[in-house]
Amino acid sequence: MFDSLFEFLFKYRPLVFEEGDLAFRPTVATYLAGMAIVVVGVVTFRTYQRVRANSRPLDRAVLTGIRFTILALLLLCLFRPVLVLSLVVPQQNFLGVLIDDSRSMQIADRDGETRADFVTQQFGGPESPLLAALADKFALRFFSFSSTTDRIEAVSDLTYSGTQTHLGQALTRAHEELAGVPLSGLVVVTDGADNADDPLGDALLPLQAAGVPVFTVGLGREEYSRDIQLSRVETPRSVLKGAALVVDVVVAQTGYRGKTVTLQVEDEGRIVADQEVILPADGEPTTVRVRFSASDAGPRLFSFRIAPEPDEMVTQNNVRHVLIVVEDTREKILYFEGEPRWEVKFIRRAVADDQNLQLAVLQRTAENKFMRLVEDDEDGEALLGGFPRTREELFRFRAIILGGIEANYFTPDQLRMISDFVSERGGGLIMLGSHRTYAEGGYAGTPVADVLPVVLDESAADGESSFFIETVVRPTRAGATHPSTQIADTEEASSARWLELPAITLVNAIREVKPGATTLLTSDDESLVVLAFQRYGAGKSLAFLAQDSWMWQMHADIPVDDQTHEILWRRLLRWLVDGVPDQVVAEVPKDRVELDETVTLEAEVNDASYEEINTSQVSAWITDPDGELSEVPMDWTADRDGEYAASFTPRKEGLYEVRIEATTDGELLGTDTAYFRVTPSDSEYYDSTMRAPLLERVAEETGGRFYTTDTVDSLVDDIQTVGGGVTVIEERDLWDMPALLLLLFVLVLGEWGYRRARGLA
Repeated sequence: MFDSLFEFLFKYRPLVFEEGDLAFRPTVATYLAGMAIVVVGVVTFRTYQRVRANSRPLDRAVLTGIRFTILALLLLCLFRPVLVLSLVVPQQNFLGVLIDDSRSMQIADRDGETRADFVTQQFGGPESPLLAALADKFALRFFSFSSTTDRIEAVSDLTYSGTQTHLGQALTRAHEELAGVPLSGLVVVTDGADNADDPLGDALLPLQAAGVPVFTVGLGREEYSRDIQLSRVETPRSVLKGAALVVDVVVAQTGYRGKTVTLQVEDEGRIVADQEVILPADGEPTTVRVRFSASDAGPRLFSFRIAPEPDEMVTQNNVRHVLIVVEDTREKILYFEGEPRWEVKFIRRAVADDQNLQLAVLQRTAENKFMRLVEDDEDGEALLGGFPRTREELFRFRAIILGGIEANYFTPDQLRMISDFVSERGGGLIMLGSHRTYAEGGYAGTPVADVLPVVLDESAADGESSFFIETVVRPTRAGATHPSTQIADTEEASSARWLELPAITLVNAIREVKPGATTLLTSDDESLVVLAFQRYGAGKSLAFLAQDSWMWQMHADIPVDDQTHEILWRRLLRWLVDGVPDQVVAEVPKDRVELDETVTLEAEVNDASYEEINTSQVSAWITDPDGELSEVPMDWTADRDGEYAASFTPRKEGLYEVRIEATTDGELLGTDTAYFRVTPSDSEYYDSTMRAPLLERVAEETGGRFYTTDTVDSLVDDIQTVGGGVTVIEERDLWDMPALLLLLFVLVLGEWGYRRARGLA
């Protein structure tokens, strides 16, 4: 509307004035006429000065000003102002037309028409209006682009099946191919859904340097009127078999505010959870927490979906697929107890039926005497010498429980080893409440104190503590949602269950946690810490201040068949060992790739003491979907100690297994397995509205213009004005602009009106 009004008043569109240079083209007659106008102006001025009659000085000043303005306009027109433009010469320049060939172009979001329909209408044949107008002025070269960019002869070659959009790659490819010809610019027809990993700015710099403008045509709506989308699903890459997962799903919507829908979780077709969701306000995402168990071992494809509504504009973004590796392994945990107490018996009982947790108990019964309770001790020598004295022996475990053992039992090297076990090996540590632990056990100022998530009071004396309190345990806001403290089926039921449990006793008065640590459980008055955790280096640590959690199993108010104590300890220990690495760690940065997309395989290799090794022989054994096995040697990257990498290009769709083996001097250090899927990406359907800011940026930074389907009619004229290549200088007259005639009419009418109003006519 603004451009049309501007063109009506000033003959040309605003772009012409932006690109043109103002100049004047007077002739000899112009100067003669100009002198005559000056003489008339002088006579007019002197006449108004002499006339008095009924006029006031103000009247004479106003009339003189109007008359001089009229004469100035006439003088301006006589000097013939022009706009000097550099215009593209028709049929002597090339124009690259890049058309988005991805899946999102099939979205029907404008009156039932797809974005591809616009391309067909405007570029589909000789009668297409935009194609005909462009072909009349330029030699056209067409490109299709999605994850790759290709030359095409006609729009009929487009399939709209691309699974990704790499806009930067398309601009680079088209610019390189047309570098040897006079190029007026590039036209990009797309919805702007660029999902490439490479920064777009790198592709724009050569275009800026070469002076090649990019004209972007945005297709689709900037906002849907009706749509539900699963924006993000946050899951771990691997879990233990039987793990109770708490997964956050981010849901966004427009047009369905307040509607209740059902979020379902499927384990390869089998529904394992469903959660009702009340949709939030339009455009405001909400996080839905859904719970389910990973009961089957192996790589499992979990699907999170909300059933499409009948009138949804995009239904493909209602589902997310996530690959989770469910590991059926036994994680070894060392429980070192410094005194006989009931916790040993009941913690062992709690995890006895968990096939994925193996508790090795070392309990001090007297000075330098220990009771060993170790499963699968083939040679009978596990922990035979008491608490491990070497890193190799200690680092075989995934987690450590310290209960009732004072700090001065350990040598300085052992205290440092425990700290390194968490920070370097990536293991988990949990310290139980006791008069022999924390500050009361002399741990303040030791390396172990650095690992713990709580602040120890160094003034607390070693030995028996006078502090003793019974308290009901209350979960914090973080504890109400944390997976390690979920003791019921829902968050609400879990929080209520904590308050129903009998009181336990605390003998360590800890009131403060470290910066970055999180309190999960507190005393009833919230003054004392009961359970807290923090990440420390590569691992994590827990401080569990209860000295008699067994009361939650044996108290008279607890039914015999109640499983609360068992559930708590299984989830605490499972969370503690979750993500603890082996000596060899296999990693594939993405668990979903495209066919023929290069996959980077990575591995971290450590020796038995978890020191990085750069001289290992590392290979990746890859099993494709048909069961065929291939070996890919891996090389040390030299960027980081112990890091190896290789590349692999899959040629088949399906699930791939990557088993990485590392050997040193012929001795096997370890193996690890990772998985990835080769399948078409569905990223085109997420956040698939037209991204006007991105397209505006591309146009602005290269000197082009941005258009929508409503404004694209001016594209051809704009390219002629702004484009490069072979150009010709053209002058366009401004003296006959309607605005000047209108202004002259207003001034003459205004002078007459003023005279009539003042009685001077």
